[in-house]
Amino acid sequence: MLGSRTDARPEPLPPRYARPRALDEALALRESGAQIIAGGTDFYPARVGRPLYDRDVGCVLDLTALPDLRGIREEAAHYRIGALTSWTDLAEAPLPAQFYCLQAAAREVGGRQIQNRGTIGGNLCNASPAADGVPALLALGAEIELLSRAGQRTLPLSDFILGPRQIALRPDEIAAALLIPKPKGAAHSSFVKLGARKYLVISIVMAAGYLDVVGSRIAEARIAVGSCSPVAQRLPALEATLKGEVAISNLARLVKPEHLAPLQPIDDVRASADYRAEAALVVLRRLLAELAV
Repeated sequence: MLGSRTDARPEPLPPRYARPRALDEALALRESGAQIIAGGTDFYPARVGRPLYDRDVGCVLDLTALPDLRGIREEAAHYRIGALTSWTDLAEAPLPAQFYCLQAAAREVGGRQIQNRGTIGGNLCNASPAADGVPALLALGAEIELLSRAGQRTLPLSDFILGPRQIALRPDEIAAALLIPKPKGAAHSSFVKLGARKYLVISIVMAAGYLDVVGSRIAEARIAVGSCSPVAQRLPALEATLKGEVAISNLARLVKPEHLAPLQPIDDVRASADYRAEAALVVLRRLLAELAV
């Protein structure tokens, strides 16, 4: 009726940007379909020329006010790295030799500003084939912890990254932490990256290696190569060849072209597939030369 009054109020619009300070609040927003950002170093460049807020994004859920998702701590069977831990935090942390590959990768991620803002969880969830952190974390045997209001689950990193920009994160989940198992013996690792220049470069080929040495022999080896496949790949045949070898021997001689069978190099603006295959062999030999200490 004209002139009538009503006390009914419109439903409040959902927030376009939220920065919760409690994990429960963040999980509730995520359940409603919010788009996660951490450092934002991948999210914002991807939206150049597009509105920040549109239907494909909805609410932007900024996790950076959640301290429980940041930091590195040692636990009984593993090390726990919060998903919001920055590359600078990783590079400067007093970690044992098994983490050398990850710390070297951290120093290769963009420039100093990106290292200060970018997070390890964001790097994984962006799922670029050239993500610097992925080969190192594969070599470290990392698992990823995922949280939702329904509970918690843990996946091997190899089961989490499914393809370029494709991950096994459910729409209600948040990546909470990386879990790195402790070694049986004296473990150490290394990382080698090849690009068109030394700094501020997307890799042509990169490789990370991890050796767990008991006595003088290699008890376990994990070798991973990035930028040569849709997803960084471990090299199980090379790992099997290294197992049982004397750790201080000439390990580089053991790398053979057939060990690269899991790789699927492509042609792109940075390099041809043939160049990548040749470069991967050289990078792996350099990596094994560094690991033979």
